[in-house]
Amino acid sequence: MKIKQVCLFAALCGLLCLVPHSPARANGASTLGQANALEIPAVPREFRGVWVVSVGNGNWPSRCDLTADQQKAELIAILDRAVQLKLNAIVLQIRPVSDALYNSPKEPWSAFLTGQLGQPPNPLYDPLAFAVEEAHKRGLELHAWYNPFRATLTVKNGPVPLNHVTQTHPELVRQYGKDLWLDPGEPGSTNYVLSVVQDIVRRYDIDGIHIDDYFYPYVIKDANKNNVDFPDDATYQNYVQGGGTLTRHDWRRDNINNFVRRFYEMVKAEKPWVKVGISPFGIWRPKNPPSVEGMDAYEEIYADSKLWLNKGWADYFAPQLYWAIAAPKQSYPDLLKWWTEQNTQHRNLWVGNYTGRLSFTDPKTSFKLEEIPAQVQATRNQPGATGNIHFDMDVLMKNQDLANLLMQGVYAQPALVPASPWLDSVPPAQPKLNLTKTTNGTSLNWQAGNEEPVWQWVLQTHRNGAWTTEILPTQTLNRSWPSDANKSDMIAVSAVDRCGNQSIPAIVRLNE
Repeated sequence: MKIKQVCLFAALCGLLCLVPHSPARANGASTLGQANALEIPAVPREFRGVWVVSVGNGNWPSRCDLTADQQKAELIAILDRAVQLKLNAIVLQIRPVSDALYNSPKEPWSAFLTGQLGQPPNPLYDPLAFAVEEAHKRGLELHAWYNPFRATLTVKNGPVPLNHVTQTHPELVRQYGKDLWLDPGEPGSTNYVLSVVQDIVRRYDIDGIHIDDYFYPYVIKDANKNNVDFPDDATYQNYVQGGGTLTRHDWRRDNINNFVRRFYEMVKAEKPWVKVGISPFGIWRPKNPPSVEGMDAYEEIYADSKLWLNKGWADYFAPQLYWAIAAPKQSYPDLLKWWTEQNTQHRNLWVGNYTGRLSFTDPKTSFKLEEIPAQVQATRNQPGATGNIHFDMDVLMKNQDLANLLMQGVYAQPALVPASPWLDSVPPAQPKLNLTKTTNGTSLNWQAGNEEPVWQWVLQTHRNGAWTTEILPTQTLNRSWPSDANKSDMIAVSAVDRCGNQSIPAIVRLNE
């Protein structure tokens, strides 16, 4: 939320809290006057996400031979750590190689979950449903991260079951090096991948659906160090014989552009509030901006990510700015500023940070501890950027020095996920409050002001001259204060919907 918008919102809150029908009246409590309402601090808006990696058992599950209960315990520990760090979103990898870390009717259970492709967890449960439920209990958004065109990796995970895409649609599959990929030039590949996504969005109460930088595969080299081209000769010839006129490279880019556009449109048609996120390679093309050098993702993996951002084919963009602030050829601030300048549709820009580089053993490539908080602050300092996603959860779980630095510094206070007004700009109704005062203390209960579901509550209390802000999950509907505690003299409760819109606060003054 921009500063001007915050001021207008606070002023509006102050005026509307004077209305005579305010619900916050009970046992001597009264609505707060306009002057005091203007003192309520705006809640910070910042996306604080983390990627949780399943491929190769990177983060979760940590091993492929864990029991279902051990998997659940590991995931709960991750979610609890996220809450402790005042993060507000988990980006969980649930389809790394045309497999499923969820109960899919279309694809086999992941070998990273059970040790063998197609083998269900024992006892049977649905990890994605479990993750969504447990994340929402804690007020965390859960974004399902999937890789669209990757079919298999070199990991040995047993025989390939009959419901894997390499068996059901072998005509779509190409071998590239030691791995198998769906050919993005085959229309059937895009149709198949989108059918998988549609199933996920329909059946799970996720908050976002997320893809990273794997479109066409990253280029591999042969024994002589020459680039190996992706084997789509026949697919391209079919395109040309059908009247196509694009060059092969432009055709490949057009295939990915078509996929990204249809991906966004399909999700919005199913559930408009589910946020679509894309995390492209952090450099669109070298010399963009002029100070930057590096891989040309436009030419090598056929990702025209600037176009997608210009077209608004995502609700949030998380370019992977995996370099240090002071990197001479990949300057974090220079790249960040460039990406904000391309954001002509004013989508959310939430930077991807390589937080895991703290764990690198080579001092030439490793980050120093202070680099990550500095990058978060650099993101805050850049107009148009409103958050960060950390890669990956492992370093946040294991590096206590980093955790302490974040909790005592840039993440000392909670933050709401920035709103997405192009999806929905109407705030929820003002909550209804019921205050009860007894000899044992004070109890406050609240409920939604109308039938619209509430995603989160913001509870703000004024005590001893200072405000305290808490962001609570939708299930939390009351709070009590003992009579011998330092008493709050003002309490404000507002509702937040799934698109991040915040209601007018309902406000009470105690002991008036």
